[in-house]
This record gives sequence, structure tokens and C-alpha cells, in this order.
Amino acid sequence: MIDTLIAGLVHGNAYALIAVGITLIFGVSNVINFAHGSIFAFGSVLGWWLIAQHGFPWWLALVVVIAVTALVGVAIDVFAVRPLRRAPAIAALLATVAVGLIIENVVALVFGPDTRPFPQVLSTNNFRLGGVRFGTSDVVMFAITLVVMAGLWGFLRYSRYGLAIRATAQDPDAAAQMGIRVGRIQSLAFAIASGLGGLAGIFVGLYNSNISPTSGSIVGMTGFVAATIGGLGSIPGAVLGGFVLGLVEAFGIYWFGDGYRDLITFGLLVVFLVLRPGGLLARPPAIESEPMTGTFLGAGRDLPIRWWHALIALVLAGVAVPLISDDYGISVGTQILAYAIIAVSMTLVAGSAGQLAIGQAGPIAIGAYTSAVLTVDHHWAFLPAIVAAGVVAAVVSSVLAAPLWRLGGHYVAIATLGIGIVTVALIRNWEPVTHGSYGIFGIPAPSLFGFEFDTHTRVFRLELVVLAIVLAVIVGVQRSRLGIAIRAIGADEVAARSAGVPVRDYKALAFALAAFFSGIGGALLAHQYSYIDPTVFNLPMSLLVVTILVLGGTSSPYGAVLGAVVLIGAPEVLRLAPSWRIVLYGLVLLLVVRFRPQGILVRRERVRVDA
Repeated sequence: MIDTLIAGLVHGNAYALIAVGITLIFGVSNVINFAHGSIFAFGSVLGWWLIAQHGFPWWLALVVVIAVTALVGVAIDVFAVRPLRRAPAIAALLATVAVGLIIENVVALVFGPDTRPFPQVLSTNNFRLGGVRFGTSDVVMFAITLVVMAGLWGFLRYSRYGLAIRATAQDPDAAAQMGIRVGRIQSLAFAIASGLGGLAGIFVGLYNSNISPTSGSIVGMTGFVAATIGGLGSIPGAVLGGFVLGLVEAFGIYWFGDGYRDLITFGLLVVFLVLRPGGLLARPPAIESEPMTGTFLGAGRDLPIRWWHALIALVLAGVAVPLISDDYGISVGTQILAYAIIAVSMTLVAGSAGQLAIGQAGPIAIGAYTSAVLTVDHHWAFLPAIVAAGVVAAVVSSVLAAPLWRLGGHYVAIATLGIGIVTVALIRNWEPVTHGSYGIFGIPAPSLFGFEFDTHTRVFRLELVVLAIVLAVIVGVQRSRLGIAIRAIGADEVAARSAGVPVRDYKALAFALAAFFSGIGGALLAHQYSYIDPTVFNLPMSLLVVTILVLGGTSSPYGAVLGAVVLIGAPEVLRLAPSWRIVLYGLVLLLVVRFRPQGILVRRERVRVDA
């Protein structure tokens, strides 16, 4: 038990370093930096490269890593965040998501994607306390953490720049009026935070004895959970949250097994967001000043597309694509259609209701597994199985998300991400039904009324019909009185609530409809792949759906279809490797957020001013 306690403290120490960086940036810039985990992974790989490949002493490698990652942090602020400083917070959040995808995958391309052993520059097993063994690396890590935290506390409390950081965190506009160079101060916060992320990367690599360029996403998310537990914006809270999470995770794994790690970590995140969204040492704002997407990504008017325009385009696609494409191209087309179905449904949430959800892999996984289990293990027909997939995804997702709708802004987006990860973790651990990590094999091809969709062309045309139905339903909802009420919430939630609109109920209904069609989209993917396992439904899947939405225009169902064509079809046409595809997704998302946030099929609204 004592060894579990020490393991929890060691991991909590690393989480604290990461969480301090996340919460420092949030406090100063009001930005949730989703690129922070990529900085951590880059720091660990750079440390390995300096020590193992070039013979640097560990202390010099530590200094170089901190300096380089600090510079990368400044670059993130200057090129991705600062141009969006006057935009709502969702803009910078999406920009950091894009930068994180780019950094993580470029590092994997440069250094290789393989996991590799980290040099044992400090002993990890040379001390003994009772029945527990630990090493010099643990002692050094604790000592450095204490020095760093004490130094950061003194810097923020007594130094000129530290006082400027605190003033900027409290009120950027007032700080600017007092002569503080807010831009420089926010870049300084990014530099400090990113340096701490690089420092954590080296010590976690040393403790775990290995590093991976692709470890940033999950470690960054874990550090983010720690920051949320402690209270976003509170540095003491970040330290406390890191150690709390480390201990809870260590004892949870000790009691239940390592397979429950994600369930424990992100379940704790959801619990805190529901019961105490401000965390242990902070408070959330009483009123969100902006909806998460409404006035940023929805700032425009959809280009006029009639229903018959869409019908003609779908019919032409059904005829032309099988004629000009081989089986591989048609298979890619079916993936495009499945993601288009999912993204079209999400326009109700992100576009109409003005609330970004970034954990859509959850309902997709529920739908995929429901249809797979029913058809493989219980021999259901395809049609009732796929309808059940949508219903189960809607019901389960709505029940899990029900407590969230009293929150707003960042907190709902974060919570949906946590719920998505928790959902996949539950699927992984429900082995008697889902077969756990082994997945489900032999998922049959679709069949309707005795007709087998046993070729790529037939599946493609089936999904075109499903997409047409989903488009008709979503566009119909948007134009109905229900859609008008949901759009009112997205435009101004406070005004809608003041007018008597039941905001929570309408948000929950929009989310349930989106989850229903996302479940159907997931089921179609399962029957297309014929095999699924929990690794399919990961964070990149959720981020891909978000990228498709932003590219097409979050309020435009037709734009969502075009976004799926561009983001999934174009990389396949260019035959890019999977890693380059993800880099492309990140670049597209970053450029769209920066230069055309309203999306492809949305016109900017111009305000006419009479002379």
C-alpha cells in the first residue's frame, strides 16, 4: 500500500507540473491550451535525443529542453493565440487543438513514432524505505518541483513581471490601461507554462523508463484534469489537483486494475465539473460572457442552397462516384458519408445551440458497439439494429450529459470530452458484452429486406440515402419553431433565458438528436469496417468531427458534408500517410479558425452604415 502511495505522489508531482502550466495560461489568457500535452511529449523526446543520441549530461539537457519548449510556447502564443485575442475563447481553444495536432505529429515524423527507452541517467531504485524502493530520480524530481513551485510563487508575488501577470489575469483591459504590455505578459505566461511542460516530459520519461512522441494527448488531458480539479486559474489549486489526481489514480488502479485508468481519471473530471465546476480552490464565472460558438463560428449567413440542389448533388454522386472510382475510392466515399452524417447532426449543437461538444467519439462508439453486438451476438437484422444503435446512443449520452446543462462555455465543452472518454472506457471494460480490448469481429454487411449491400458501391449508395434522410431531418428541425428556439439560445443564452426559453431542455434535446444520428453514423462505420475495438474511438476522431464542423460552418448542414469531403477525401486522393493526414487536419483547422471562422458555406455578415 505504501508503494502505491509513493507511486501516486510521483505521478501527482508530474501532473502538478503540467497542470500549473495549463492553469497559468488559462488565468492570464482565458485560453484552454490543448497543445500543452504536445509540448510535454516534445520535451520528453527532445530530452531523449539530447541525452541518448548526443551524450548531453542530464542537467544540461534539462536546461536546453526548458529553453526550447519555452520558445515553442511563445510561438504558439504569437502565431496561433494572439491573432485571436479579441475573438471569443472558442477561437483560441480550437487554434491550440490544431497546433497540438501539428506539433505531436511533426515530432513523430521527425524522430519516429516508436516508443523508446529513456536513458537511466539517475537511479530509479537505489533507496529503500520500509518495504518500498525508490530512486534518486524521484528525490530529484520532488526537489526540483518544490524549487520550481516556490520560485514561481515568489516570482508571481514579488517580481515586477509576476505582478504584471497577476494583474493581467485579473483584468487584461485594466492592466493595459495601466501601461502593462499585455501581449508580452501573455507570451511570458506561455513561455513559463511550456517550459514546465518540457520539464515534466523529461522526468516522466525517466520515471516510466520510456517515452513516445504520441503520449502527449493523454498526458496533456490528464494534466488538464488535474488543473480542473484544483480550479482553472489557481496555481495552488493546480498543484493540489495534481497530487489529488495522482493519488486517486494510483489507488484506483491498485484496487481495480490498469484497465480502469481512463475511467477513474476522466470520471473524476466529470464528477468535479458537475458537483464543483470551479474546482477545489477557484470559482467558475457566474455568467458566461459568450456562448461557445454562437457569435464566433456562427457570425454569418448561410449561402442559399435549396433542398433540390442537395438532392441533385447526392444523385450525381451516387451515379458518378462508382463510375470514376475504384473500390478503394468508393470505400473512402463511404467513410466520408459516415462522418458527414455525424457532422450534419452536430450542427444542431455547435451551430444552432452555440455549444461546442468535443467528445463525440462517445456516442459514435455506443452506436457502433450496439449494432455490432446485436447483429453478431444476437443475430438481429441490420435495420432494427441500426435504429437501436441511434436510440441507445441518444439515451445513454443524454443520461450521462444530463447534469452538464446547468454549466456553460468552457465547462460543457470540457465535460463532453470527459464523457466521451469515459464512455469508451466503459465499453473497453464491459468485456462480457463488448469483448473488451479484443473488439468484435465479423460484423456483417448491411442487409435490407433480403437485399445484401455486399459491395462498396452498394454500401456507398445506402449511406447516400441515409445522409439524405439526416439532411432532411436536421434542416427541417432548423427551420421549425424548435429550431428557432435553439438558435435563440446560441445567439444569446442570457436573453433567451430571460425570455422564458427553457435553455437546459433545448440544449439537452439538441444534444440527444445529435447523439442519435452520431450513433447511426457509428453503426455504419462498424458495418463498413466489419471489425471494431475501443482504440478506433479516440480523441482524434472527436477532433476530426470538430474540424469538419468548423470547416463547413457550424450552422450549415450542407457545409458539414462539404467539410467531410475536403478533410477525408482530399488526403486520400493525395495518398498521404496517416500522420500527414493529421498534420493536414491541424493546418486546415488553424487556417480556418484564423481566416474564415464562419466556414466555407457561410457568408460574412456586413453591417451597413449610412453616411
